[in-house]
Amino acid sequence: MTPPIRLRVAAYVIRRGRAPELLVFDHAGMPEAGTQIPAGGIRPGEPPERAAVRETAEETGVTATVVRRLAVEEKPHPDTGLPRRTTFFLLHAPAEAPDSWLHQVGGEDGDAGFTFACRFVPLPLDGPLADGQDAWLASADPARATPGPPSAPAAAKCS
Repeated sequence: MTPPIRLRVAAYVIRRGRAPELLVFDHAGMPEAGTQIPAGGIRPGEPPERAAVRETAEETGVTATVVRRLAVEEKPHPDTGLPRRTTFFLLHAPAEAPDSWLHQVGGEDGDAGFTFACRFVPLPLDGPLADGQDAWLASADPARATPGPPSAPAAAKCS
């Protein structure tokens, strides 16, 4: 029996200022987790756009606005190998969002209680994000892509 596909979202949250910046975070005390963007599971009956806004707020405290859907990626979980489908979105952050802060994750998901070191970083990125999360950043704007060889998303499709 094939396991069900885990439905997820990932959010490229951009703050516009003199230059566009991307919201990223690191797990406090867990450097092996790498630098990430807000991402997580879609709850039953939850529209993906709402999940992207919810995950961003839970993981960073930022209330962002969805601009558009960028891509849908079919790629197994890097540790478990279980199937997952991630829908990537472009969101805009409020201009008054701070440059950096610590945020304790809320909500009911597996990250609840963790502390994330959040910050806005200039685009293009200096290097890749954890788990190839930067693979679709160029879909938001080619000038925002990570330098170097692109991640090769598995069975991906643009939407």
